[in-house]
Amino acid sequence: MQIDSHTIFWVFTLLQPVGITVYWLTARRHPNLGGPGWWAAGCVAAILGFGGILLRGALPDIFAVNLANTMLVVGTLCLWAGLRSFFGRKVPLGFLVSVLLLEAILHCWFTFAWPSITGRAVVVSVFNGGGTLLALREVLQQRKSSLPIETNLLGVLLAVDALLHLARIVSAVILPAPISYGAPNSMEGIFLLTFAITAIGRLILFITLISGRLQDEREAADVHLRASEMRFRKLLEVVPVSVQGYGADGVTHYWNKASEKIYGYAAAEAIGRQYVDLIIPQEMREAIRDGMQRMFATGQVVPTTEMTLRRKDGARVAVISNHAYVNVPGNPPELFCVDTDISERKLAEDEINSLAFYDPLTGLPNRRMLLDRLAQVVALSTRNEHHGALLCIDLDNFKNLNDNLGHHIGDLLLQQVAQRLSTCVREGDTVARLGGDEFLVILKDLSVSQHQATAEAESVGKIILATLNETYELVGYEYHSTPSLGITVFADHQGTIEDLLKRADLAMYQAKAAGRNTLRFFDPKMEAVAMARAAMESGLREAVQRSQFLLYYQAQVDGAGRLTGVEALLRWLHPERGTVAPLEFISLAEDTGLILPLGRWVLETACRQLALWGKQSESAYLTMAVNVSARQFHHRDFVDQVLEILAQTGANPQHLKLELTESLLLDDVEDVIAKMTVLKAHGVTFALDDFGTGYSSLSYLKRLPLDQLKIDQSFVRDILTDPNDASIARTIVALAQSLGLSVIAEGVETEAQRDFLAASGCHAYQGYFFGRPLPIESFNEFPQLDVFLP
Repeated sequence: MQIDSHTIFWVFTLLQPVGITVYWLTARRHPNLGGPGWWAAGCVAAILGFGGILLRGALPDIFAVNLANTMLVVGTLCLWAGLRSFFGRKVPLGFLVSVLLLEAILHCWFTFAWPSITGRAVVVSVFNGGGTLLALREVLQQRKSSLPIETNLLGVLLAVDALLHLARIVSAVILPAPISYGAPNSMEGIFLLTFAITAIGRLILFITLISGRLQDEREAADVHLRASEMRFRKLLEVVPVSVQGYGADGVTHYWNKASEKIYGYAAAEAIGRQYVDLIIPQEMREAIRDGMQRMFATGQVVPTTEMTLRRKDGARVAVISNHAYVNVPGNPPELFCVDTDISERKLAEDEINSLAFYDPLTGLPNRRMLLDRLAQVVALSTRNEHHGALLCIDLDNFKNLNDNLGHHIGDLLLQQVAQRLSTCVREGDTVARLGGDEFLVILKDLSVSQHQATAEAESVGKIILATLNETYELVGYEYHSTPSLGITVFADHQGTIEDLLKRADLAMYQAKAAGRNTLRFFDPKMEAVAMARAAMESGLREAVQRSQFLLYYQAQVDGAGRLTGVEALLRWLHPERGTVAPLEFISLAEDTGLILPLGRWVLETACRQLALWGKQSESAYLTMAVNVSARQFHHRDFVDQVLEILAQTGANPQHLKLELTESLLLDDVEDVIAKMTVLKAHGVTFALDDFGTGYSSLSYLKRLPLDQLKIDQSFVRDILTDPNDASIARTIVALAQSLGLSVIAEGVETEAQRDFLAASGCHAYQGYFFGRPLPIESFNEFPQLDVFLP
């Protein structure tokens, strides 16, 4: 039977663009899907092959037929490579190239070296049949297919192709050889027709397989998405932070378990309700609602905020609230709030604040808060030119009450005195207890006129005298007590806060000397204190000019008693008084501006010593703590000075620790944070010195890039006998640990103090128990720098 092979070649050729289009579009839309790219290449090769045959009239037969045979082999191998890639296996390119080279060599052999049409027909059928068998092997290895019928049909078609190639080989050998390239034997038409049918079937099955694979991938992606969403929802249910979801209308859409715990509403109660009705206090609702509307209108997320919200039972809860604006295409936008309960941290801060700044017996401000309030009133008086007054009140013969009736009765009297004093002053004034039976009152915004201000202070003093002279009821005892008052009036005060305290104290003793139960004003003749201060300032200026200063070094050790570093402590080598401690002149130096050159000298000297220690292996690990005053730190060139000194001395910045005081936080906190951040980027570390003795720093503590808190020696001194000091020390350690900061205690003088601090979680110390401050010559004489035991 003769079949028109020319027509079949045209059918083959016209069929290939269909396959190319399908495969190319698939590869373009799904670049990670293996197979279509190879199959498209195979179709291109088939077009070139069939084009060679169809151009036999225009091209020499030997060229046209050889081109066709080679391209058909390429197409068959691309069929195999595509199946291998489609089923997720790596295509061995080296094997592929080797097969094509071998086929080309054999073709050339039977064309030029040993011309034989039959040989070439056998070569083509062997390589095409081999490629078909490789493709059939890939199909048979797919035991788990999502389209088993289509896969099996593809295997059948490939098997038919392989048998046809075998039959073609047999026919080429048995039947008479054709006389030309363009005159195939009598069976060739049947072979070509069958190949055309199987090629069409393969194309249909390939399209079906591709469609099935893409459907499988879509279903797998949907399953993965659902599983991911389930995991995410499960995670949100167990995280210890509150997560709530709200729509643009303010209706609650999501409420996790932690939200139930923090706010008291079950999810069923919360979902569907307006968020402002759930957790927003009445006074905050308008501002919160406006902020939320702006966010949904602009897409700009509300910044992280520390807020006090409302629980179901009406109680308030402190949280840090983070916000996420989620706008998924096709869905309405949502706001998610992630709230962390910080109530315990707030309680710890409040406890520290209460213990550090309030008298536990009377609830009045203690000395620390008094000093801070007095500094504020003095500054205010300087700015607005109004006078202020400080009243010192001491109960007469209070010791007799304690001795005769007991301390518990004395405590009752002190509590009642505190209550009465609070009724004698205005809302903006301050009543404080210094300790024992001594109270202080600060009056602010008195008259601009000194005479009138004195009269106003005297009027308040007389009210206090009358009020405190009334009879006290002390658990069955009627007791009469009298006070002695000392008053000092000030405006544009140029001295220290301690000067004012001394003036009021001296005036109070004048009242006692006058017979008690009266008041006295500060006598200007007591200016001897101011004269002494002036003499101190003059001597200090001369000391700066003549370099009459020396650095002492006091050891800082860890819990095992090992030396970890030192603190540089300034001493004034006074020509007449000998060695003067910094407590006597530092405040004066800061007030006069002498602290700037003095502070630079201290930093340079300490860094030079740090650099020397860094060159010796036995001391290279030591750190150097240097105190920096508020005025020095706030100087505009402070950061540049520190970096310049580090560069000049060669000291390791990572071993330099700058100790700052809480007074830094009274002015321009943002500038403090900025300077600390720059220096910290260069390796310098920071410690907050005398922590707990200031007043304004707790709200900023979490923002400062600190490394260490230093427990003030005033807490350590009576830590074994004063429960308040012990509680403050433990609370500071706990707060430092919660903020990720280290903690060191200064003023440790006994083993018992060290043991108490260690039991409280503090494992770094400084004090006389480990060593007194020493000049560098004496300090370097210690035989072992790595172990520094008392």
